[in-house]
Order: sequence, then structure tokens, then C-alpha cells
Amino acid sequence: MSRVLTLIAGLLAGFVLALVAAGLLATWIITGVVEARYPPAGRRVAVEGGHLAVLEAGPGEGAPSRGTVVLLHGASANAMDPMQAIGRRLAGDGFRVLSFDRPGFGYSDRIAPDAASPAVQARLIGEALAAMKVGPALIVGHSWSGALATALALDFPERVAGLALLAPVSHPWPGGSVGGYAAWYRSLPGRMLLTLATYTVAAPLGFAALDRFAEVVFRPQGLPEGYLDGARVPLILRPSTFGANLRDLDGLYAFLQQQSPRYREITAPTVIIAGDIDPVVKTDVHAAALAREVPGAKLVVLRGVGHMLQYVAADTVVAEIEALAARERAGAE
Repeated sequence: MSRVLTLIAGLLAGFVLALVAAGLLATWIITGVVEARYPPAGRRVAVEGGHLAVLEAGPGEGAPSRGTVVLLHGASANAMDPMQAIGRRLAGDGFRVLSFDRPGFGYSDRIAPDAASPAVQARLIGEALAAMKVGPALIVGHSWSGALATALALDFPERVAGLALLAPVSHPWPGGSVGGYAAWYRSLPGRMLLTLATYTVAAPLGFAALDRFAEVVFRPQGLPEGYLDGARVPLILRPSTFGANLRDLDGLYAFLQQQSPRYREITAPTVIIAGDIDPVVKTDVHAAALAREVPGAKLVVLRGVGHMLQYVAADTVVAEIEALAARERAGAE
């Protein structure tokens, strides 16, 4: 009997190892295919500890322009997402547009062990802007980067001429801190299991479900044709990027508990744009609360619009950014 049990245990162990090996191989293949399909674009800017990748459009450095707009993407995305949504249009209207891959995303290095913090990412973005000799810029932050853009305005106000926050995450949200789950997730066994999943099953499962995930994020509007390819969304499937995304999301609630009481310190002209039926970032919890706390902030709530308003309401978003630029110029004169 003991021999039978030993044989069964050995077969099960071999089966599990075979599954792990298959997952590792599939992840390696998918990563190679994704990086071949979406190679590095733009330039890399040196900052302390590594490099940030940035896409550029519009008038070049030193050329006359209507101002510089910096685009900061949300979770699970990269610099191409906001660039294709509104960046090229703003460039066509005379703005110099810079769209950054946040640390660990696209082709930016993760750089720092604590890079999950929006405050650390704000410091790195600020260093990159200084290296590029960019003066105060209009900072456009979508979703997760609502926390990043406001961190820039709070910690590096000299870098910020104005804030345009699109469906921003800004405050701790109901149910955002789940003690038991968080304790397991951050335990050694939890992290080991999550790391194993990141390198074995996340890419194959994600590859099969990317379109469905994107459809959920765009609700109630439909998914634009060619979005996944145009925005280079499959780059999120690489294990290093997938892991960075998880860590960014995991630390966001605690970060906002610390940052949100400071919003009255923001002095930059601010416009906040959100959809009234956003299923991802609740407007009443975040955008509306932020508008009450940032001095002089303008709140624009779009009826019948969800989370991806930079795509589905691009006309309004671009118009508000241009109005913000005009407001900033008038204030500087």
C-alpha cells in the first residue's frame, strides 16, 4: 500500500512540475512574441538608478509651442495608451507632448525597490523632466496616475503648470483595505505563490482574456477597434510588468491614506474630468471629493460615460486641457 501511495505522490509531483514547466515555457514564448510585436519606441531618459522611456510628439525641444503636456498612464497600460487617445491630437494643436512609461511599465526600468509608491514615481518623473530641460508642464494623469499627478503637484510644484485629472484615483475607497486578504497576500507563502503564478499562468491566461478585460474597463462604451494593438496593451503580460502592476495596485490604498489629507495644499490650476457611471473608479468617492478639496478646481462630470473617457470623450478632454493651458498662460501674464 505504501508503495502505491508513493507512486501516486510521485506521479502527482511529476504532473505538477510538468504544468509549471509548461507555464514557464508558454510565458517565455509569449514574452518574446509581445516584445517583438511592440519594440521600444521613443527615447530613454537617464534618472538616478536607471532610465525612463518617453514618447514625444509635437514641437521639439526649444521650438515654439503652446506649452508642454505630460501624459501619465493608468494601471495595466503604458505610454502609448494616452498618446494614441489624445496625445497626437494635442501635438497637432501645437503642444509639445511627452508620454512616459511609468517605472516598470512599457520600456521604463523599475529603478527603485519602492517604485510602487506614487511619490517615488513622481520624483523619477520630475528628474526626467529636469534632464529634458522641461519647465513647468501641464500634467495629465489617468486613473492610477491621478495619485501620481497629485503627488507631483504636492512634492514638486515647480514642475507643474496645471493638472488635468481623468477619472483619477485620489482617496481611500470603501473596501479597499481587506485585512485578512492583505495579510495573506503579503506573507512569504502568498508572495511565493503569486510570483510562481506571475511566471507561469498569468501570461497564458491573460493573453486569452485581454479583450474581455479591456471591454470591462471601457463599459458602458464599446471597445474601440484596434485598441489592444494600438495601445500596445499586451506588454502588460510580461512577468516583470505584470508584477510591477500588482505591486502598484497593492500599495495604492495605504499611500492615499497618507496623501489625501494634503490636497488643499495644491496650488496649480486643476481640472478634474470623470464619467458619472465609471465602473472602475467611483466618481463620488474620488473625483468629486478631490474637486471639493483642491482650491479652485473645476469638476467636469460626463453623463453616460465610463472610465476610459480619454477615448470615448476625447473632444471634451482635449478641450478642457486646452482651456487649462489658456488659463495657466493668462495667470502667468
